[in-house]
Amino acid sequence: MNRIQQLFQQDKKLVSVYFTAGYPKLDDTIPILEALQESGVDLVEIGLPYSDPLADGPTIQASATQALKNGMTTELLFQQLELIREKIHIPLILMGYFNPILQFGVEKFCKRCEAIGIDGIILPDLPLEVYLNDFKELFEQYDLFNILLITPSTSTERIRMIDQHTKGFLYMVSSASTTGKQAAFGSSQREYFTRIDAMKLKHPKLVGFGIYDKNSFQAATEFANGAIVGSAYIKFLTENPIGETSSFVSKLR
Repeated sequence: MNRIQQLFQQDKKLVSVYFTAGYPKLDDTIPILEALQESGVDLVEIGLPYSDPLADGPTIQASATQALKNGMTTELLFQQLELIREKIHIPLILMGYFNPILQFGVEKFCKRCEAIGIDGIILPDLPLEVYLNDFKELFEQYDLFNILLITPSTSTERIRMIDQHTKGFLYMVSSASTTGKQAAFGSSQREYFTRIDAMKLKHPKLVGFGIYDKNSFQAATEFANGAIVGSAYIKFLTENPIGETSSFVSKLR
């Protein structure tokens, strides 16, 4: 059983944290993963920095720009993660955009993920239809779960298609804005959360975008299995040592 599937068998609200590989410093990947695991985080999304992100707000964009300046590449990240399963046992997901993976070689990428112990991937710009037609069989061959995003504007029909044809969980984007923009959840988000909950989908759900403290975490997880924190943790890393990560995580739940 994939580690992501095992994770959702636990009866608790899950905390997933995103960070950009190569930020703040090029060699911070392993120390950050160790700090997050020690702090009780349930799932980690490792961001592959990209020069033209579509969904990322200014905080994550700035971290990606700095990571690229630091010298982070897909190959270097794989090298950094080569022995990661000797230290890290929680599920790991790579999150990025499809063009760098296409340049790297999709099957080569999947092979490296399997060899390292990567459990899933999030590619916001890979359409469901392209995934199903061209890459689903390949991803499944290497036990790599493709996690797709749904948003308040995603149709009911499409949500059910995503729920049917993917594995792991649904990444439930809280609003139409980019990451780091949401100040608080309002009535429109609550309506969206309850609407999706009423669909009784087979997959668990994690809410992302706009999670930064205990109140936003609790609001997001009232109708979901957990929440994803990204921009808030990047801001924390910008201002604090990695070793203080536990103080950040402790304020979420």
